[in-house]
Amino acid sequence: MYQADKRRYDAMAYNRVGRSGLRLPYVSLGLWHNFGSQFPHDNSREMVLGAFDLGITHFDLANNYGPIPGSAETTFGRILKEDLAPYRDELIISTKSGYLMWEGPYGEWGSRKQMLASLDQSLKRMGLEYVDIFYAHRPDPETPLEETMGALAQALRQGKALYVGISNYGPERAAQAIDLLRQMGIHCLIHQPRYNILDRTPEEGLYQLLAEKGVGAIPFSPLAQGLLTNRYLGGIPADSRAAGKSMFLNPNQIDEATLNKISALNQIAQARGQSLAQMAISWLHKDPVTSSVIIGASRLSQIRDCIKAQEAPAFSAQELQAIDEAAGF
Repeated sequence: MYQADKRRYDAMAYNRVGRSGLRLPYVSLGLWHNFGSQFPHDNSREMVLGAFDLGITHFDLANNYGPIPGSAETTFGRILKEDLAPYRDELIISTKSGYLMWEGPYGEWGSRKQMLASLDQSLKRMGLEYVDIFYAHRPDPETPLEETMGALAQALRQGKALYVGISNYGPERAAQAIDLLRQMGIHCLIHQPRYNILDRTPEEGLYQLLAEKGVGAIPFSPLAQGLLTNRYLGGIPADSRAAGKSMFLNPNQIDEATLNKISALNQIAQARGQSLAQMAISWLHKDPVTSSVIIGASRLSQIRDCIKAQEAPAFSAQELQAIDEAAGF
């Protein structure tokens, strides 16, 4: 029988999420890619329980996470039932709806039908009565935003979610969504954007908006699909995502200029006494809007390494400038 480490809260930092009463760990664990049915359950279990023992209380999922879609929630549900059930009230569990999950016209996007049916399916897969955070995973260009936000509000009022959030929304659409929820008497807790040293899109108005609205941010892809690690410092490994192991990263994205950027950033990290991955996570926390950072992992040692990012000193103005220059900004 699993028993959580009694010292699990001794070292982890927890940050308040915008203008809310909720705090999230410095690093959260995302179950996007390595926790589905195609991966060994024992390794998934070791990572989830090991993360909790290290103070990670937030586990981020979505209806379509796998592969196979849905199987990451099934895996996590088994771990909850067999190991983490006594600790449910110590956990923040999130899921999302919006990407393709089942066949037919209701299997994706942001209709009330899709959102609420998807949430019910997610709850069944995980064996839960509620999730802590329910997200609209992406903006729907055709469904009225009032309908999508209304579905989030309905989930909250039904007690199937404690908080609601949005993901992948640009600043204009995010402002509309946040204001619509406020008109319904609901605070949008959090926004989940793609953001890292090499991708600065949220700096184009989104982070300023979230600060003004009192909404927290929890960036995903902080390591740019592994580019911001020591994985590619010597080129493209044969077993890497960039070598054809992932549809989200291909060799064309890793040209000589990109490799030079990574090398320069690694030198800055080494001067700070950090790995490149640790610096990439620390860098995202330089802005107080960032409540937590979602990492992915294929083994527990990667999680341990990422958590050490919180031990680093604050960035100097010179270091931040050097990072901008190395990344091409």
